[in-house]
Amino acid sequence: MPHTVLDEVPTAAPEYAGLLVDWGGVMTTDVFASFAAFAEAEGLAADAVARLLRHDAGARALLDGLETGAADPAEFERGLAALLGVAADGLIRRLMAGVRVDERMIAAVRAARQAGAATGLVSNSWGPSGYPRELIAEMFDGVVISGEVGVRKPRPEIYRLGADAIGVPPAQCVFVDDLRGNLRPAEELGMTVIHHTSADETASRLAALFAAKRPQPGHHQERAS
Repeated sequence: MPHTVLDEVPTAAPEYAGLLVDWGGVMTTDVFASFAAFAEAEGLAADAVARLLRHDAGARALLDGLETGAADPAEFERGLAALLGVAADGLIRRLMAGVRVDERMIAAVRAARQAGAATGLVSNSWGPSGYPRELIAEMFDGVVISGEVGVRKPRPEIYRLGADAIGVPPAQCVFVDDLRGNLRPAEELGMTVIHHTSADETASRLAALFAAKRPQPGHHQERAS
């Protein structure tokens, strides 16, 4: 089967052993909607933050430093605040104020894991404090966070690290991200990729890919309370 962006639920699927997912915008609600709400509250155009991060060289350099861990969050906040013309204090927190864990995706990943898939997180980080660590430890067999490994998507190395973290060859992995630019390198490594546009659609595709798997004895047993 050619590796592809899955825009439709497949009628038949090969055996996949691993599921790798992004965090912000996949396991959470829409990050860009939160950016837009922040911008409007600050009296800016709704797309001001997204436009800056996509097209301004200075903002992109700041983002690269933040996500690879080369720059600390306070440095990023000062630089981005100056470009936006807003206060720097707590800027990351304010930008992310509208982001919530998406329970539909939590359930979808848990279902894949319960069906026998190894699950992993591959995330570009905005500092160390933006993750519910206990939930992540419970849900994922492997975790790769860009600021902790010094490389960010879309660099190919981070996808290899993700596959290694769950012990599954790339060709047997499904990778999910909300940014199309982050999908191509995973696809080139042999992964099948899903462009996440809504939790309902992604959950349906994951169910089709992983529902046929059966848990192995003792695999992913629920932890004792």
